[in-house]
Amino acid sequence: MAPCWPLGLCLLFLLRSPVSSEEAGSSCHSASRAVKNAGEGGSVYESVSRAEDLRFKYSKKANIERPVQGALQQAERFGDSFVFEGLLSEEVKRTINQAVAAAPWWLPVKGANWKHPQGPDTDIHDRMDHPVLHVSWRDAVEFCAWAGKRLPTEAEWEYSCRGGRENRLFPWGNNLLPNGKHYANIWQGTFPSNDSGEDGYTGTAPVTAFPPNGYGLYNMVGNAWEWTEDWWTVHHSAEETHSPKGPSSGTDRVKKGGSYMCHKSYCYRYRCAARSQNTPDSASSNLGFRCAADTTPDDILEEMKGHSEAVLNR
Repeated sequence: MAPCWPLGLCLLFLLRSPVSSEEAGSSCHSASRAVKNAGEGGSVYESVSRAEDLRFKYSKKANIERPVQGALQQAERFGDSFVFEGLLSEEVKRTINQAVAAAPWWLPVKGANWKHPQGPDTDIHDRMDHPVLHVSWRDAVEFCAWAGKRLPTEAEWEYSCRGGRENRLFPWGNNLLPNGKHYANIWQGTFPSNDSGEDGYTGTAPVTAFPPNGYGLYNMVGNAWEWTEDWWTVHHSAEETHSPKGPSSGTDRVKKGGSYMCHKSYCYRYRCAARSQNTPDSASSNLGFRCAADTTPDDILEEMKGHSEAVLNR
């Protein structure tokens, strides 16, 4: 089970795993399934009723212990998880003799999990305000249920990502670098050999490192992938026009938002409408989630209202 970090954000329980042919950088526990073909698909944003605008909320309490005594995260059950090669120490890399064929920068690392996000010789003590990683879809669902919440549907996630803005690529607008400022943690430089860190980070960033969107939500794109409730389908059903929830069954689940490993040259997934998929047991060093609540406390609603007015009027 994944914990909820201090600055709250069950926010970047963002997790993701090795990925799509374009995104080639996700992680699975079956290397043969690690690289998936992800179609762009149509936007589901317009199908979400404004009256049903589901708000995400932050967890105000930090909890770095397992919420349920004895609960094991899937990465712990498997004994390993996938980590981006550039984040590993030389000592750990010397112990690894396997990689994902289609994405050799993904390495299966024994002992990598939410407590040891960059391998067994790392810990989370200096990352308590970063997204929790190495969480599978099943782990995310389990934690959300324990917290009295759930995963958002893809439509809910996308609507919330936009933060009140319509027909925009990113939560802040259409310009990736408005006034030369970075608004998300993505890859700069040449992938996968050199992340220049022009946005201030290589690897994950603190969950409040960049300005929030109009709903007061941080890091909706970049930093870490986020699981959604929906089963994956390449094309959304034309029959579902009101709060669509995707197909009733499938093999992969939808993930949204992109990660610190996304670069436009190969993974242009840090847009609100962009999407990808992976198997429910997948976990990696760039994949997490956030919880969704069906009711929102008044103090959170007021906070979001203030954010929305400030963002939309600037």
